[in-house]
Amino acid sequence: MLKSRTLLWVMFSFLGFLTPTKTSAQDWPNLEKYKKANANLSAPERGENRVVFMGNSITEMWQDAHPEFFSENPYVNRGIGGQTTPQMLLRFRQDVIDLKPTIVVILAGTNDIAGNTGPMTLEGIRNNIQSMVQLAKANQIYPIVCSVLPAFDYPWRPGLEPNIKIPKLNAMLKEMAMEEKAMYLDYFSKMADNRNGLPAPLTTDEVHVTKAGYDIMESLVKEAIDKLNISQH
Repeated sequence: MLKSRTLLWVMFSFLGFLTPTKTSAQDWPNLEKYKKANANLSAPERGENRVVFMGNSITEMWQDAHPEFFSENPYVNRGIGGQTTPQMLLRFRQDVIDLKPTIVVILAGTNDIAGNTGPMTLEGIRNNIQSMVQLAKANQIYPIVCSVLPAFDYPWRPGLEPNIKIPKLNAMLKEMAMEEKAMYLDYFSKMADNRNGLPAPLTTDEVHVTKAGYDIMESLVKEAIDKLNISQH
């Protein structure tokens, strides 16, 4: 009997059932990334309209491209490169709600279309972003739903026609934002070229943006934030 149990243990260990999995598999939404930063972030001061930027690499790289945009404003960057909307939804409470912002800026969806965490329909992407919007509203946080940025093709996964799918998704996000009485911020129409991609001065690889691209985004998002702040008084 003991020999049989030992044999079973070896077999299950070999198959991976009893051996530790990779950290990424254990922490799929990457809650660990901002855990310490969140703990060190003080509560918003009286009258402060904190804004959390939730997103993927486009949001995360914004901090490096223009750190002053965040340090000189009550803006908190919570972007994680490569993430999809289900991952963001799982970390939304820790990385947004618990930080007590007035506003959350949600920029997400392009990695879902790229299939970074598996197949995802446009409806599924819309639904995940809608869930983030509803969570924000339930916690008295004003959501800004951003259009997905233009992308003609994904260099790491070519041939998926994001230039066709992104405009369709954006139309769905705009409609959803109207239904939820949330603000919709249209980056796409201000940044797209005639291919429904990003023009060369605004991108490094057809997906990520240059400082010039962030300059356009900053102007548009600050205008949206100012409108929301005005409407609150």
